[in-house]
Amino acid sequence: MHNFKELKVWQRSIELAVEVYNATSFFPGDERFGLISQMKRCSVSIASNIAEGAGRGSGPQFKYFLTISQGSAFELETQLIISNQLGLLDDILSTGLIEKVTEVQKMIYALERKLIIK
Repeated sequence: MHNFKELKVWQRSIELAVEVYNATSFFPGDERFGLISQMKRCSVSIASNIAEGAGRGSGPQFKYFLTISQGSAFELETQLIISNQLGLLDDILSTGLIEKVTEVQKMIYALERKLIIK
């Protein structure tokens, strides 16, 4: 079992989720059940699946949950791009969040590589 709170990728994904919550707080109310809901769920899912996988106690299970986390990160990146193209996120904020998502994606990938099951 890994202590998920010590994993830098988990820490970064928590920071990302907080930033997504802050950014979506400025979206129009009619997006409450659309992009806002999707983006919040994806951002929370990244950190949550890292934590769940770390608590499972086996390498294969941890790797499985990391792949789910990675999928959520790519979903979030897509939603950030859509939000920018709709004018809901300005270019500066969008670029900054996408860079943070990309960093988390790379960190998840690196952790997955360490857990290669033979």
